[in-house]
Amino acid sequence: MVDNCIYNIHYTDRSLADALTIKGYLLYKFTQKEVDKFYKMLGVFESLVCSFPKLYPKSSKSKNVRRAVLSKQLSVFYTESKNTIIVIAILDNRMDTVKWP
Repeated sequence: MVDNCIYNIHYTDRSLADALTIKGYLLYKFTQKEVDKFYKMLGVFESLVCSFPKLYPKSSKSKNVRRAVLSKQLSVFYTESKNTIIVIAILDNRMDTVKWP
């Protein structure tokens, strides 16, 4: 979690499951180093979205959902409410867009 953030960041069950799936894949195919890099990217995302919740563009599938592209392979989908950033999904960019929230 980010210190001095005016927004609470909430991960949905789906986004947590996505993160665990990505972690498992990285450990299977690569090393702990890539897992650490993945979590570092999520930390940077939290810091940025906490300060600038409208930084990332709205998704082409839904007007209320924003898509943050963290790397060539990784996107985070989120919405914002009064004091909360809700992370809906963490997806591989190579997936079919039908699976996007």
